[in-house]
Amino acid sequence: MASLAACAGFYARRFLARHHLDAAGLRVEAAFTMSPDRPARVATITLRLLLPQPLEPNRRQALLAVVEHCTVHNSIRTPPEVRVTLAEPARPSPAPLATVAR
Repeated sequence: MASLAACAGFYARRFLARHHLDAAGLRVEAAFTMSPDRPARVATITLRLLLPQPLEPNRRQALLAVVEHCTVHNSIRTPPEVRVTLAEPARPSPAPLATVAR
C-alpha cells in the first residue's frame, strides 16, 4: 500500500511539474482493508490526493488518468511473476583432519 501511495504521489508531482503547476503541499493519504478470507491479503486500497490548488475539470481528469496508471498500480492490475529465493551465509568448511606422520 505504501508503495502504491508513493508511486501515485510521484506521478502526480511529475504531472503538476509538466503543466507548470505548483506541487508544494501535494499529499497522498492511503487507507486499506484486509480481506476476511484466506489467503491473507489487502482487499481494498483507497488513495486520496490532496492537491495544493484547485484544477480545471479537464486537468483533474488527466491527473487521475496519469496517477491510475503509475507503475505500481499497473503491476497490481497485471500481476508479475514473483520468485522468492533464500540466500544463506556460507557455512565454514570443516577443519582438515590432522595427519600423524609415522
